Amino acid sequence: VQDVATSQSHSLRGDSRNHQWKEKILEILAETQAPLSLLLLRLCHWALLKFLNCLFLNMLVHRGQLEVVLRAASTPRVPLVFLSRHRSHLDGLLLSFLLFSQGLGVPRVTVSTQLCSPYLRALLRRLGGIFLPWKMEQTLKDWDKPILGAVLATYMEEVLRSRQPLIIFLEEPSATLHLSAPAREWLALVYRAMRDGAVPDVLLVPVGVAYDAVP
Repeated sequence: VQDVATSQSHSLRGDSRNHQWKEKILEILAETQAPLSLLLLRLCHWALLKFLNCLFLNMLVHRGQLEVVLRAASTPRVPLVFLSRHRSHLDGLLLSFLLFSQGLGVPRVTVSTQLCSPYLRALLRRLGGIFLPWKMEQTLKDWDKPILGAVLATYMEEVLRSRQPLIIFLEEPSATLHLSAPAREWLALVYRAMRDGAVPDVLLVPVGVAYDAVP
């Protein structure tokens, strides 16, 4: 990131812009994620139990499929990337709740910016949600775009290298068999991390939630 930003800064005119890339990197990271809040995680874990009990009559987990996920998680030095369709806005909560309950840690969950208020976005980032800085990307200047790509690529390398579980939703909520633009971006970042040798391998694990009636 520093190499890309420095080369971009040298191409600019005037000394006043030489350090703008530092502020831009911090803005990109702040738009993408936030530090996990253990207090909020515990509170939401408790509240989610109550909420799901009121919302659904029954929840079933396929034991055989769960064993496959746990076996994949036990593979040494290989990060897990869960790929899922997006049937409902509750999918991210349900999958995170299941993985967290099985001792797999708090996953990083890709969240769409659609129908997401700034307050909800701030809360979800504290609970493991990650966002592509689409609004920033639209307002970036041409000399900023390589910095954005370098920051996101380095971020994905660190997520995979630290073996944080990652959930990528392949479509927008209620969409039908259509790979969304954010999903393409996240998958491209995973591929780039493997191509550049940041991680030796990645386990792609298909998961999903089915509903008798989509809430």
